[in-house]
Amino acid sequence: MNVKRTFGTVLTILGIIGLIYAGWGFVNHSQNSRGLIVYGVIGIIFFVSGIGLVRNTKDES
Repeated sequence: MNVKRTFGTVLTILGIIGLIYAGWGFVNHSQNSRGLIVYGVIGIIFFVSGIGLVRNTKDES
């Protein structure tokens, strides 16, 4: 079981959820724009770091 790859997958999924939530709020013209920007930035950070972990972790069976 590769912990880095699993953690990278979890980070990627959390990043996607954060980006979808921020996008949904912007589309619905939510009044809390500062919170949506924070969710979007954190989502991007999680997504990019998760993809980086999955991509750079070698399979060791």
